[in-house]
Amino acid sequence: MIVNRFGVAVMPTRPDPRHLALAALTLAALCALPAPVRATEPQTGVLTVTFQGLKTRTGAIMLSLACSEAAYGDKAPVTGQAMIPVSGDGAVMITFKGLAPGRCAIKAFHDVNGDGKMGTNPFGIPTEPFAFSNNAHGAMGPAKWADASFEVTAGDNAQTLDID
Repeated sequence: MIVNRFGVAVMPTRPDPRHLALAALTLAALCALPAPVRATEPQTGVLTVTFQGLKTRTGAIMLSLACSEAAYGDKAPVTGQAMIPVSGDGAVMITFKGLAPGRCAIKAFHDVNGDGKMGTNPFGIPTEPFAFSNNAHGAMGPAKWADASFEVTAGDNAQTLDID
């Protein structure tokens, strides 16, 4: 390669064999390098929640998805909420997308009468069906986080809750 008086590289009329050999070596070295690593998007999880065992086919399932113990204990905002109408036959399902991997738990109740709140008797005991993830049971209150929480991983995840 020759540089002219303006600093521009120009090819001589007859290429110098040394320049051709250097170009071939450079090309071979570049081809041997590994491909650049591309940054990937963070992996997220998809959670499909299925409610089975519904005896009453009216109202809606009211669901809260908490992905922290504080949110499960109503001391922080929940990750997701849903009202899923109940009608027809079969199971009731909902899917949450874009969840960060980690521990989550579900609280749900079947609002049979459609008033938007969990029915209770005068002593505060629920009169409408309810459920927790992992089909956990509570004693004198909701199931504990340790019993109801489950791991959400990147990709597909599922929880099936028995309600009613």
